[in-house]
Amino acid sequence: MMLWLKAFHIVAVICWFAGLFYLPRLFVYHAQSEDTISIERFKIMERKLYRGIMWPSMVLTIVLGAAMIYLAPAYYLQQGWLHAKLTLVGLLIVYHFYCGYYRQRFADNQNNKTHTFYRVFNELPVVLLIVIVILVVVKPF
Repeated sequence: MMLWLKAFHIVAVICWFAGLFYLPRLFVYHAQSEDTISIERFKIMERKLYRGIMWPSMVLTIVLGAAMIYLAPAYYLQQGWLHAKLTLVGLLIVYHFYCGYYRQRFADNQNNKTHTFYRVFNELPVVLLIVIVILVVVKPF
């Protein structure tokens, strides 16, 4: 059972990160757009990505991860690397909600950030992913 949970957890994480990487990239292009057709197209793409892929993937990631901890709490809850990972996952969840906030700002035609801001914003989940993978694979503590 644990291996099935882990496999589906990894799939959910990959799907979630695909959205976490792609949505801010859409923001970059949206912030650069000036014509109505492009702006409206980006609004649709951003909404579908956020609601249709990112939300379900985030929820599955959390549920499947929690299920693994539930099945082996004596092991997982004693692991320092897991506590660090969960802290970083908490930051990813905050980032996810910021993506939703910025998506809504674009939807309401209220964006006041530049494409450069979104280029930098787009790099944050990369850093978190690198550290999370190192924690899970190397288990340094």
